[in-house]
Amino acid sequence: MPISPNQGSSGGGTLVTITGTNLTGTTAVRFGTRLATSVTNVSPTQVTAVSPSGTGAVGVTLTTSGGTSNPIPFYYVGAPFKQSLSPATGSTAGGETITINGTGFSSATSVAFGANTAVPTVVSDSQLTVVAPAGTAGSVGVTVTTAGGTNNGLSYTYVAAPVLTTISPTGGSESGGTLVTLTGTGFTTTNQVTFDGVPAPFTVLSDTSVSAATPPGTGTVDVALTNDAGSATLAAAFTYVAGPGI
Repeated sequence: MPISPNQGSSGGGTLVTITGTNLTGTTAVRFGTRLATSVTNVSPTQVTAVSPSGTGAVGVTLTTSGGTSNPIPFYYVGAPFKQSLSPATGSTAGGETITINGTGFSSATSVAFGANTAVPTVVSDSQLTVVAPAGTAGSVGVTVTTAGGTNNGLSYTYVAAPVLTTISPTGGSESGGTLVTLTGTGFTTTNQVTFDGVPAPFTVLSDTSVSAATPPGTGTVDVALTNDAGSATLAAAFTYVAGPGI
């Protein structure tokens, strides 16, 4: 006499289906010693019931006028608990692999990032990984759903890829040290600015403005800015000027 699902929340409320024979006239379904609610005779071979609250593994029995069945196992699962997720930011395009640490993850079936859901890979009861779905820029709550229920409390921040529009001034000394201002959008999580691939020290002024000091260089070079979601490049945007010689 199988039962499906064979696990559910310790808080109760799991709708289970019991299949077998001679189930007509079922008067009670018990999870251990506790009575199930909403018992319904679907057919002579099928009964549905809603589990009461409980803990651990219990035997489920079904009673009719002909007697009581042998017990079949049902496992109560506690709600998951999340401790951390990493990384906590990623592109609005999605695709970032997120690791979530906590407890009670063995039966995880979905992870929601705001209104968007993804199917996780269970690594262990204390860890799962999931590929973030696409989303809109900003922070969203992250919810893990298991047989034991749901848990939220952590957040994930979607970041739009940067757009680099202008640089000022567009030229400076070959020895470096020229202070330039980059303008565009998506600069809040900037983690690198380069001139011809050479990293430059920078300061984020706002989501639309970054200040950087040029490294030494020669010729006309590309300028690139990278944030947590990707990179943007202005081709041939800065020209190094040789100093005067006498």
